[in-house]
Amino acid sequence: MRRFFSPFALALAAILGLAVVFARVRSGKTEGRLPRASGLDVVVVSVDTLRADAVGAYGRADAGTPWIDRLAHEGVRFATVRAHNVVTLPSHASLLSGLLPLTHGIRDNPGFRFPKSLDTLATVLGAHGYRTGAFVSAFVLDSRFGLDRGFELYDDRVAGAERRSAFAVPERPGPETVAAAVRWLEAAGDRPSFLFVHIYEPHSPHQPREPFATRFRDSPYQGEVAAADAALEPLLGPLLDANRRRRALVVLASDHGEGLGEHGEETHGVFGYEATLRVPLVLHAPGLLGPRVVTDPVRLVDVMPTVLDLLGLEAPRALDGRSLLPLAVGRRSSPAETYFEALSASLDRGWAPLHGIVVDSLKYVDLPIPELYDLERDPAEMTNLAAGRPDDLERLGARLRRLRAGDRVGPRVAEDKAAVERLRALGYVSGGGAPAKEKYGPADDPKQLIGLERREAEILRRFQEGDYDGARALCRQSLAERPDMALTWTQLASVERARGALGEAVEAARRAAALRPEDPATLALLGGLLVEAGRPDEARRALAPLREVAEPDPDVLISEGMALARLGRPADALAVFDRARRLDPGNPDVLVDAGTVHLMTGALDRAAEAFAAALELDPAAARAHNGLGVIAARAGRPAEAVSRWRRAVELDPRDYQTLFNLGVTLRGLGRVAEARPYLEAYLRVAPSQLEQADVARVRAWLGDSR
Repeated sequence: MRRFFSPFALALAAILGLAVVFARVRSGKTEGRLPRASGLDVVVVSVDTLRADAVGAYGRADAGTPWIDRLAHEGVRFATVRAHNVVTLPSHASLLSGLLPLTHGIRDNPGFRFPKSLDTLATVLGAHGYRTGAFVSAFVLDSRFGLDRGFELYDDRVAGAERRSAFAVPERPGPETVAAAVRWLEAAGDRPSFLFVHIYEPHSPHQPREPFATRFRDSPYQGEVAAADAALEPLLGPLLDANRRRRALVVLASDHGEGLGEHGEETHGVFGYEATLRVPLVLHAPGLLGPRVVTDPVRLVDVMPTVLDLLGLEAPRALDGRSLLPLAVGRRSSPAETYFEALSASLDRGWAPLHGIVVDSLKYVDLPIPELYDLERDPAEMTNLAAGRPDDLERLGARLRRLRAGDRVGPRVAEDKAAVERLRALGYVSGGGAPAKEKYGPADDPKQLIGLERREAEILRRFQEGDYDGARALCRQSLAERPDMALTWTQLASVERARGALGEAVEAARRAAALRPEDPATLALLGGLLVEAGRPDEARRALAPLREVAEPDPDVLISEGMALARLGRPADALAVFDRARRLDPGNPDVLVDAGTVHLMTGALDRAAEAFAAALELDPAAARAHNGLGVIAARAGRPAEAVSRWRRAVELDPRDYQTLFNLGVTLRGLGRVAEARPYLEAYLRVAPSQLEQADVARVRAWLGDSR
């Protein structure tokens, strides 16, 4: 097994001091006493969307999770752990801060920012001399959302911009994230390290890589879980093999689970059933904590105070969580109530908000059609006791109301178009907040509307498979039932664009903009489609309400710049792009679009500079590689052009323009056999209504009579 050298060498005095602590704990003379050790390295691993019962150590025989299982068998495994929110950003905010969503105010992925006034594990440990690094695998934890505070390095580089659309998941493969984290860990000096690693494989759509796709053909979600476990081997392997010498505390958890069809929910975000609330939690610190299974219910907010307690550090005041060290050494503790919520469908679709509480074995879900379950007798939550136990319903309802009395809903921030596109890929956002109702009725209860959620998943699947007509029909079906859902209008706009029906795409975007007239992302989408449809004047009129505000949205400016370029005003377009870049200096799309304008004017050197700068920000920016390929072709360097275009196609295999460039160039070089697969791919993905002439040419070349 591969090992790497310990990066945790400390001063001799500190090592000897810790040896005394370790010796006392191992001797057994302090059974039940709370172990503490200052200066421990801390590694927190979050496996996104991991149900507790999908892990071998939690009872699944064919889980395929040997590394997580080993961590659990050697450490302290908490058998019943619940999250507080069932989407990624708010749940991670609770994990890293010890605060409930009621306190930190983040209630959904889009539109919220972690408050700068609140501490996290990173800010506290950084203040005590720790080097701090985070490596995340999905845009939903991008630094813009605020969880980067306190981290010296926050590596949130995920997929290139062209892989982020309404139907493409913006994530970095787990092995890449772990490799970057291990490199950072290996470079440690004398300072103790706090490492946070987030991997994303189990998140939908469930498409495990091989060999897990074949091994778990009948359970692709479980294949993703096994792939996530395998991705962790380079990190967990050395820590497990040498932990007693390396002095590391490892915490493994998840942010939420996955519905997998239970109660009609395929993924997560709508309901608060145990399938999406129950997650694994393991603490691993040999020499300090012996192997143990804790059956008392605990919560994700308990992680931060537990880590600080083990390190002997004072926790920030007014945390909602509590230290689990007493439970970890075998002491009993009075159970804490667990608050939970699922608000995405309410905030983004206008459905009824879901709040709930678990007290002892009773679980209360506050909805227009209330729910009450006895989890001890009915762990699958099949029997709603609300109608027959009014006293329990009122008692738990009163506790929930008291808990929510100080409910802090953070202010929503208008996300730019790129952010909304990336989040929409995860099914988390509709393109703008839905207005709250004074009163919600049974028709607004998510139990009554879950069919729409399932249909959205089917729309995604059909789009990914290229069945645009099928996706379009499903969009229309949902809109006939619920025409106020901006998400579905924006999905329909993307589907129509893929079909080449730009007029219909524009109309769908207009309907979304009518529902969200002040949402920058929706207006930027409409503006971009109008530009693509050759209607730049209309695009500028559509963008006018948000173009002249003090700090306009960068993507509104990008759409404005492209409209100006189409109107033959390249200098004005470039000035607008410069303004957008000042507002969002880390956005590679601005540079790519500026390079495109330079290409339009024949300024190849300046175009090359812009594309190269975009690749410095994001090496996976496929459009930048494509642009450099165009420059190389114009300069008479076909080999370089082919190389650039091959890379662009690797990054974005659905970019029909790059496929056409590559296939035509290879054919022109006499490399017909090499050209064929690219031209065939072009025919599969090119919108025929926009590409009629070129589609006909390619079919003629290939002898395709379709």
